[in-house]
Amino acid sequence: MPSSELLALATALAFAGACSGPGKYVWVDEYNAPGEGDAPYVIAPGDIIQIRVFNQDQVSTRARVRADGKISMPLLNDVTAAGLTPVALAKDLEKRLASSFIREPLVTVSFEEGSPASVYVTGEVTKPGVYPLDKTAGLLPALISAGGLTKEASNDCIFVLRQGPPVVRIRFNYEALVRPGGKATAFRLRPGDIIVVE
Repeated sequence: MPSSELLALATALAFAGACSGPGKYVWVDEYNAPGEGDAPYVIAPGDIIQIRVFNQDQVSTRARVRADGKISMPLLNDVTAAGLTPVALAKDLEKRLASSFIREPLVTVSFEEGSPASVYVTGEVTKPGVYPLDKTAGLLPALISAGGLTKEASNDCIFVLRQGPPVVRIRFNYEALVRPGGKATAFRLRPGDIIVVE
């Protein structure tokens, strides 16, 4: 589901009321996140990558992935990079270069710098919006950045919508967020997460 559709769903859920909006949820204490190391790194728009073609310095380049998911590269012009792993992009570039320019090219692609990560905060917070993500921070600092909960907010109806597939709706209790220890305080946000306070 594209992030714009996910944000629209989150906004609808935030105003559905009574913490009984449509959709299943899982309490944070029961949520088992797949490990970060399980999935290989996938190139995203805004990332800076280094492409090296062995013994071909004139073709090697350092490029930022544009919003359309492409990079510009000598000899090949625009090449789609977003959505591929560095290994997959390297293999694609080898095929393209071998087809008409370089005999048996050896290409390596390395990640240099990621795009700025952010999370969305909506619903019963003082300042709903998009906030930069500190990858070491949990849910409470994000709520504080958004000005905290409004008087109408339910302390028991705080959700994180995590893109999937499938989309997962993770429920939090404010008391657990401010109490040291436990899964709620150890929970780490990821880029693209949407925080909904009902």
